[in-house]
Order: sequence, then structure tokens, then C-alpha cells
Amino acid sequence: MSAVGVGLIGSGVISDTYLENLRSFPDVEVVSIGGLDVGRARARAERHGVPRWGTAEDILADPDVQVVANLTTPAAHVEVSAAAIAAGKHVWTEKPIGPERDGVDGLLRSAEAAGLRVGSAPDTVLGPGFQTAKRAIESGVIGAPLFAHTSFQTQGPDLWHPGPQFLFSRGAGPLLDMGPYYFTALVSLLGPVDRVAAAGMKARTERQIRTGPNAGTRFPVEVPTTLQVLTVFEGGQQAHSLLSFDSALERHGVVEIHGTEGSIVIPDPNRFAGRTAYVKPLAELRDGEEFEQPWIEIPQRGAVVGRGLGLLEMVRAIAEGRPHLASGELGRHVLDIMLSAEESVECGQFVTVNSSVPPVPALPEDFEPYAQTL
Repeated sequence: MSAVGVGLIGSGVISDTYLENLRSFPDVEVVSIGGLDVGRARARAERHGVPRWGTAEDILADPDVQVVANLTTPAAHVEVSAAAIAAGKHVWTEKPIGPERDGVDGLLRSAEAAGLRVGSAPDTVLGPGFQTAKRAIESGVIGAPLFAHTSFQTQGPDLWHPGPQFLFSRGAGPLLDMGPYYFTALVSLLGPVDRVAAAGMKARTERQIRTGPNAGTRFPVEVPTTLQVLTVFEGGQQAHSLLSFDSALERHGVVEIHGTEGSIVIPDPNRFAGRTAYVKPLAELRDGEEFEQPWIEIPQRGAVVGRGLGLLEMVRAIAEGRPHLASGELGRHVLDIMLSAEESVECGQFVTVNSSVPPVPALPEDFEPYAQTL
């Protein structure tokens, strides 16, 4: 086989990092980019040496495109992915996989019937930072995992994004915008979630754009901007997650897993690399002794890449006839967790998560993104 042809639909800010990374992998070739703004698609194509650009329809009709990377806004994810499946293309979609359950279920059924794959971001969990931590936990450094804590706190993307309105609308907010990173990480480590309980609030009913040509424009806030989410996993473990666009304190990427024989901190799940370290339980303390727990560092192993790694792993899995890791089914379960959390905010009770997903294997340590394997 030669390199697999990839077409991007969506030429927004995130397309730059996809183009930089995908064009560095010998097993894939970006052949076209398109979307609603053809002028912007052309600018991206010329900047990154992509030979063709046009509309979304042009990408879907391109016979050289075997995989569509869906980088559109969350509200359009299912529609664009479904059109790609109908055109006979595999799909890699940005997160979340879709805004509601029924549309995603229909998408996955259509893909299965057509013998096509759907992969879903985030693929940060395939990076060497997270994979180093996952292998350490699986090796037993903290014993059996018991509970977890995660936290994402920021003042809000309206501080820096020139068009932040969609991040405060239905299908987004801190839960559906940032939640996929944290819940995908938790499910990848602890397995599927059985039920959730959540509380949410809006600090303000209106926000203001702070930068760019529309600075000063006010817009409505449609969703909770701070949420506390309690997840109970099928295996009995528990986790607490804070997600906030209202915090004066900027604190990102807090992920702690606590087990029967130790506690581990793992890298920011919105990053592909980072620190992994753990502590062991204290030995018996005697009167007058200082309270001290030394951190044991775990060296990171693997090549550091970026967004597009999951698409590459999916392409190789297709060629090898095996399941891919950042699957549509995993994305569907994470969506179910988040929508169940939204429902819990409304009803004030635990909500059962009706979907499930098989255990997510670790990425092989010898996975080399820059080697040609096809």
C-alpha cells in the first residue's frame, strides 16, 4: 500500500496543527482541504503545501481521499461525518463525536454497515505522556485503582478567542469542550462509567468578546460554565471532576489516580507529553518524625507528536485488520457520560450511563509515527 489520502473538512484554527503533524507522517498524505470558507481553506492549503482546496462537497467527491478529518464545529460533526460515510470515506472527527446520542448511534450504524471506520478525538491519550502513565498503572505501581480527581479551571475562552460564542452554546461549555479530554482519560484508565451525578452553575448569563475585530460584543451563555461531576465506574471506582470557565485561578490538566498501594499524577490529558510520578503509602510514623512522601518519577517513553496521531493509528489499524484505539464507540461512551452529567444537573439525581465500551488497550511501546509501515 502507498500513503493513505486524507482530506480535511474545516479550516479553522485547529487545522494548522493537524496539517503540520499529518504531513510529517509517511503513512498518510493530505491531498485536499475544504469547508464553508473556501478562501481560508485555500490559504491553509498554500501555507502547508496541500495540492487542492474547495468546498466540503469537493473533499467528499475527491477519489484520492480515503479518510476525512472532520474539523468542523461540534454542531456539524455528525452531519459532516455521516456525509463522509455516505461517500465511502473513513472518518476521523474532532471532539465531541456529536452533540446528541441518536445522531451518533445512526452514524456508527451506518459506518459499520458500510465497513468503514469512525475515529474520534481526543487522541492525546495516545501520546507518550498518557501512555507512560497507563503502562505504569497497568504494571501495578499504585496497586488497584480506587478513585480519581481531575480539574480544569480557566477564566474562559472569551478572554482570548476572537469568536468564542459557540463555546458557550448548546453542545459546548466546559463540559463538552474540555470534558472529552478528562473523561476519555478516565475511561481509558478505569473502564466504562456506570452512572454520574453532577451540579452546575452559570457565573454570568452574558459574556463579552475580549479580543479580535468583534471585541466588546456581548453574547448569551446557554450552558453551565462550572460543573462538578461525580462518576461511578462499572468496576466500582469513583472519580470527581471539576470543569470551569469561571475560575480566576488558571489550573489545567490535574489528573490524580489513587490506588491501594500508591497515588499517581499523570500528564494533562489535553497534551501529548508530560510528567508522570507516584508516591507510595507512608510507613508508620513515630512521634517527632516529619511527614514526607518522596515522588518517584517515571521517565516518559515514546515519540512526542500532536493532533492527528489518532488518525494515523486508525489508518494502520485498518491496514492490519484490528480495532483502532480512539474509536467512535469510545467517543460515543464519553458523549453519553457528558450528556448524562447535563441531565443530572437538571434533575439533581444520579443518571445511569446506558452505553459501555470494551477496555482500551495501551498503544504498543514500539509504535513509531514517523516510520513508513504501509
